[in-house]
Amino acid sequence: MADDQQPIIIKKIVKGGGHHGGAWKVAYADFVTAMMALFIVLWILGQSPEVKEAISGYFNDPTGFSMPGVEALKKDPTMLIEPEIDEQILFREREKRRLEQMGDEIVNDIAGDSEYLGLMDQIQVEIIDEGLRIELVESSEDVFFQLGSAQLDNKAGVILKKVGHRLSSLDNLVVIEGHTDARPLTSRGGTYTNYELSADRANSARRALMTGGLEESQIDEIRGYAAKRLKDKSDPFSLVNRRISIIVKFSEKK
Repeated sequence: MADDQQPIIIKKIVKGGGHHGGAWKVAYADFVTAMMALFIVLWILGQSPEVKEAISGYFNDPTGFSMPGVEALKKDPTMLIEPEIDEQILFREREKRRLEQMGDEIVNDIAGDSEYLGLMDQIQVEIIDEGLRIELVESSEDVFFQLGSAQLDNKAGVILKKVGHRLSSLDNLVVIEGHTDARPLTSRGGTYTNYELSADRANSARRALMTGGLEESQIDEIRGYAAKRLKDKSDPFSLVNRRISIIVKFSEKK
């Protein structure tokens, strides 16, 4: 066959990927980046001059060692927190330190009297979510109440008076809790339960605290938990479950 009679073959090459290509992804990424930058700028505009100086210093010198603004930010990270939240955090920290100091003073008062040195293991002081908790926990060596009774032992009464004297210097509200073990009461015809007993013991503690100087206006709540808040859950009948808890509540910022 002659060359001029050869069939003509046409090849078509289709370029591009998918129906729309990938250009939209680049445009979307640019849009998201621009929005993020806008939000950052708006956030910066609402900050204090010190924070703005610190941020400016960072972008001028990312190492942060030569810019006073960044150094200030390192010393006080709370600069980035909203002023209202910042004040609340600082107030709670001051309250915590103040109550911790009060707890130390109470422990020192009791430890300073040689007659009560043997009871120090039964006096537990700690900061909890609600405030400062002071607990008088019974043991096999020393009990603060006889079985089924709300009558305070003399030593426990003196300790509570010391606590009341210290707490009278505060304006914080106080909660007093009574706790029993899980032994059911068999006397008084079954009408007097551990709920009544724990509440009566808390009230006995309240009277001793007030004798020491605690003001009635400081009493916020009297709670009788019976055996519903066991300290030793593995042994509901353990003596350590029998205790008085005094909670000095954190003050609220006004």
